[in-house]
Amino acid sequence: MRHTDPTTPASAGDPEPRPALAPARGRFITFEGIDGAGKSSQIAATVALLQAAGIDVDQTREPGGTALGERLRELLLHEPMHLETEAMLMFAARREHLAARIEPALEAGRWVVCDRFSDATFAYQVGGRGLDRDKFDALEAWVHPGLQPDLTLVFDLDPAVAAARVASTGVDPDRFEREQRDFFVRVRTAYLERATRAPERMRVIDADRPPEVIRAEIERIVRERFFS
Repeated sequence: MRHTDPTTPASAGDPEPRPALAPARGRFITFEGIDGAGKSSQIAATVALLQAAGIDVDQTREPGGTALGERLRELLLHEPMHLETEAMLMFAARREHLAARIEPALEAGRWVVCDRFSDATFAYQVGGRGLDRDKFDALEAWVHPGLQPDLTLVFDLDPAVAAARVASTGVDPDRFEREQRDFFVRVRTAYLERATRAPERMRVIDADRPPEVIRAEIERIVRERFFS
């Protein structure tokens, strides 16, 4: 094979040099819902579905996803703090996550499947705790202007059922999981409100069904959205 110096002009018989094609931008899929809604096993199944289709997938979570984000996660889940501090730390972890992991993966053509994103902050901090919505909107516009997931699956479940599931695990609850049921009622309501405002992006999944039924619905949604 003949190699040419890219700095040397092409000779008369050479084809015009062509720029290398950039990889197609990857897709961004997020999973949302109150604690105990059953997201984890369905995330794993969705990642396996995409990988079986030959897609390079980066599975991650929020808060977390980076070394710094995981340290902030520990603070957020276990240290008491002012509501606005909580919201800003959530978005600080998210900005690091986006810069260090999510945005580079998408630009390189990899797909990102993430357990929670800004919809969770809207549901938990705005809906659950009462953060001023204008402050949330300002943080969201600052941290990821113009970027939203391509698809968000919201696992909807009665908070009483979700609480029983969490209790059955035997794991010590974090400070969010220790909240009273009315907190999770507000969180659930905020998720459904957010989904109503973004129906093209957000699909509500009835999470009070057998896992195999939920998995089949998610597979259908993913195939229709990305492979039809």
